Amino acid sequence: MTTQHDPIDALGEAYEKMFERAAEHFQHAEEKSLPLLHRLVDDARDEAISLKEIAKDDAEQVAEYLKRDLSHATQYLAESGHELKGWLGFETSLVETGLLDLMLKVADPTAVKLNEFKESLQRAATYHTGEITAPGTLVCAQCGEQLHFHRISKVPPCPKCHGTVFQRASA
Repeated sequence: MTTQHDPIDALGEAYEKMFERAAEHFQHAEEKSLPLLHRLVDDARDEAISLKEIAKDDAEQVAEYLKRDLSHATQYLAESGHELKGWLGFETSLVETGLLDLMLKVADPTAVKLNEFKESLQRAATYHTGEITAPGTLVCAQCGEQLHFHRISKVPPCPKCHGTVFQRASA
């Protein structure tokens, strides 16, 4: 009997692999900036395509999801002064340790200048059904229902009203 791999799991795995690759290079960079982080995500996307880990269209979409999440997390930390759990919307102990460590290193507000986040704020603000998102809490724009993601996941329609547009919940 053949088992088929869930395409959503494959996108989540691609997201995580791209994040790991970009974060590894970002940690070793001398000058840390949002444009550099986005370029490293693009490099990780290109590597995933060349290694045939994911189709080109899927890789491009996953890279955009990753850029959105990293921009929003970094902007939240820099502007609010709160911890990452405020961006997640729940205790950080519920997130895989390796993923959390990478997020903390990449989203460190001292590493990236605040003024670079202003341009990405509009793009980072909205999440749609079918997109892949990092761990955290999203709030339905239509009814306010909260969706909690404890791992990289596909955004489903709102279970309460079937809405398809969400915002990141922040403490």
